[in-house]
Amino acid sequence: MAERGRAPDPANMGVRSPNGGSKSSQGEDYEEIVNLEDEVFNPNMTSFKHENVEDLYELLEKLGSGHFGVVKKCRQKSTGTYFAGKFIKTRKCKGSRLGLDRDQIEREVFILQQLEHPNIMRLHDVFASKAEMVLILELIRGGELFDFIAEKEALSEEDAIEFLEQILKGVTYMHTCNIAHLDLKPENIMLQEKDVPHPKIKIIDFGLAQKIEDGAVFKSLCGTPQYIAPEVINYEPLGPPTDMWSIGVITYILLSGLSPFQGETDQETLTNVVSGNYEFDDRIFKQTSELAKDFIQQLLLKDPRDRMTAVECLIHPWIKPLNRKQAVNRSRSSINMKNFKKFNARRKWKLSYNMVSACNRLCRMKLLCNPMKDEEELWGTAETNVSTDRTFQQNLKAV
Repeated sequence: MAERGRAPDPANMGVRSPNGGSKSSQGEDYEEIVNLEDEVFNPNMTSFKHENVEDLYELLEKLGSGHFGVVKKCRQKSTGTYFAGKFIKTRKCKGSRLGLDRDQIEREVFILQQLEHPNIMRLHDVFASKAEMVLILELIRGGELFDFIAEKEALSEEDAIEFLEQILKGVTYMHTCNIAHLDLKPENIMLQEKDVPHPKIKIIDFGLAQKIEDGAVFKSLCGTPQYIAPEVINYEPLGPPTDMWSIGVITYILLSGLSPFQGETDQETLTNVVSGNYEFDDRIFKQTSELAKDFIQQLLLKDPRDRMTAVECLIHPWIKPLNRKQAVNRSRSSINMKNFKKFNARRKWKLSYNMVSACNRLCRMKLLCNPMKDEEELWGTAETNVSTDRTFQQNLKAV
């Protein structure tokens, strides 16, 4: 593995020229097949604190919630520094449906402890008890990158590249550490702060990330349909090139406001991904530079070995112009803001819809499992559904 914090050596990462050429193989002959569901990390590999988190941190307002826990803002008592505390319920036994497997959380912790980069969310502390694990994470205040961009009236390719370059730097560092994220999508690309001249990108959510060990193959059917690579669907070996496909999809959406493989259903989307067929509609991409299209084309390739690496992306002339003419073309080309705003509104609508559905399912489960449940507690659940439904209706109107 490359030394931590050092810049990757292009010679060791199969770099080719932006115009094409051969790349080194990622390695086809692996001896061991490792599945996400079967792999278990030794708890001794991570540093867990078994004391009460409230002894060291003051817990403040709730920032968000999910199926298995909540995220709260917290303040470290010794320094006064603010963090985000991710409180995760753990399963009491393997057959339980309540909570997450401890092994899964330990895997995420294990990976985060190896990553220290300005464009990657940092893990500060970990607490463990029988029923819960608490991850103390860097507090990220700026919201999602796509939401930030959707607020703008206009954006040139040059402005968009400022964000994309940061994403690529974070991904390059991950891949240098032999770690693949495997869930790169707009929801996992955040801003540290947004009310600053040059917002800093933060890549978050390493719940599906995997350390790709030498001599082992990793396969898993996981991810979000419109962002996953063909090898995921085909249950083929995954690795850093899988992330590069996702970056190609994200770049396509960023420039056009369209998803290259999105179908009417998830099944149709997966079929489109496997086929690998997409196009640059002249009506949508009329303000897009040829270099930007070339960048995308060198990522959305069915064979993972043919895709640009993160290092190659950083030296592609769209990201790093070779001459003044290329630089001028970037500044004069722009992203399709009208389409992008529509895409982002639909994306937020779908997230809200899924949240409402999940809340309703959980509410029904509580009613079935606890018919004599205290009325006040059930009313609290109903209020959550009403509040979420308002967000759903607001996003629906924005579409």
